[in-house]
Amino acid sequence: MKKIILIAFISCLITLFTGCNNTNETVVFDNATQIEFSDEGIKADGEVIGTDMDAAVYIANDIIYYETGHDLTYGEGDEKDAHTKEEAMAHTVVHISQPGTYRLSGELSKGQIAVDLGEEAEGDPEAVVTLILNNVDITCDVAPAIIFYNVYECGDTDTENASKDIDTTTAGANIVIADGTTNTVNGSYVARIYKPDSVVLSEDGTEVEDAKKLHKYDGALYSKMSMNIEGGTDNSGILNINAENEGLDSELHLTINGGNINIVSGNDGINTNEDGVSVTTINNGVLNILVNGNTGEGDGIDSNGWLVINGGTVITSACADSADAGIDSDMGIHINGGTVMSSGHMLDRIEDGGQNYAVFHFAQMQDGKESIILKDEADNVIIEHLPQNFFSVLIFSTPELKAGTYTLWCDDKQLAGTNGGFMMEGPGGMMPGGGQRLEGEIPELPDNMEFPEGMNPGEMMPPEMPEWGEKLAEMDNMEGFEIPEGIEPPTDIHQTPMGFPNQMNSDEFSKEFVISKGENIFGNVSIAK
Repeated sequence: MKKIILIAFISCLITLFTGCNNTNETVVFDNATQIEFSDEGIKADGEVIGTDMDAAVYIANDIIYYETGHDLTYGEGDEKDAHTKEEAMAHTVVHISQPGTYRLSGELSKGQIAVDLGEEAEGDPEAVVTLILNNVDITCDVAPAIIFYNVYECGDTDTENASKDIDTTTAGANIVIADGTTNTVNGSYVARIYKPDSVVLSEDGTEVEDAKKLHKYDGALYSKMSMNIEGGTDNSGILNINAENEGLDSELHLTINGGNINIVSGNDGINTNEDGVSVTTINNGVLNILVNGNTGEGDGIDSNGWLVINGGTVITSACADSADAGIDSDMGIHINGGTVMSSGHMLDRIEDGGQNYAVFHFAQMQDGKESIILKDEADNVIIEHLPQNFFSVLIFSTPELKAGTYTLWCDDKQLAGTNGGFMMEGPGGMMPGGGQRLEGEIPELPDNMEFPEGMNPGEMMPPEMPEWGEKLAEMDNMEGFEIPEGIEPPTDIHQTPMGFPNQMNSDEFSKEFVISKGENIFGNVSIAK
């Protein structure tokens, strides 16, 4: 993977938001082991690190990666996921094998930091490692640049005990972003590799019918165990993550308590991936995520369990070319505080009872080149956001979003819209295109409704997603879609990201957006006439 330098878009946001108060107590790490990286040699507390596997820190050329040249029994990856042995062996793995605190600095152009305290560590509360990022720059072209394998796991995967209220204070995997530092992690991923003795082939030997996972690490910074990320005393440290696939991943829980984290990723910016269990919690800090769409999909934040935002600033732009969301959660999104500015093409339900939020569904695809500004009745700017991708769904939430009347602007152009859902539940969330459908209901379609060729009305999904960045003109061409007899077409029709017509609501357009307590969803947002 080439080293990606795509951080400029958030540099001004860092300047604006690094004044956030950090509620964390001052943490002193006087006894931290100092690890200094360079391509000429790696030192721990001033001594060159050796290859003794009994040492707390040692080096090796044993990186785990997806190797090219294997058949279908090896894993799920294809050639784009695979690397040669020569590519892999060019990387130096810095192993951390004992509990403690390690302060990292310097640059490693081909390497990996691998934390592994042994198979017994998962159940040992003393098996805790803290990595202090102190002006470190590390690049890995074949796997995550930083990975926690075996440390203490403070949670469990029991779905019956699963809850959005998770305390990860005692987690074994910890990252601290030191004050006044800039840290860069450029990472790749490892596609799923099978356990060799677990593979079951089809009768004709052409497909894998069943197999157990040996390795699969999707993120540039990855933890198999629950992980905490902290800021320093004044929350001024910066962590830039450039990811070929996903950005920041934990297999169970992830809690962000501070720091300025900027993620540019080919797929999900953040992913916590235990179905029905994982919790992504954001308590403080500034989080900027841009999904560049190199993999063709990706949510800004994707939790396979819950997403809980209690504070800080969360800014996300989902993949421009897929039906993904700026914030996504299988079990529910809870916004209890902080500032959220999220753009994408899908809306997962945000649970009631938290901070007020507003969802704006635009009548046409937006190109992300103009700021969207929300003003109160006194013409004060409540929130201003410049999305970084094409989008059609925008989510705003901030403590300043009180009940009242607001106006919405695209730079200096006033926008209007209609009150109402304008969201139809789809795979993974609610998508633009119709009235909201309650769980368990099947929408009734007119008998004479005809769908474009290749569209499956049962799945409510077209077979292929358009490349919007190149085909915006084509998206306004409704060739193949026929309005059912007896239904009068609206004055303006545009395709939504899902390929469905976005028809005008019966509600009146208004230049005023009335915010009430809790959920506020507005549709057909467009330039006011």
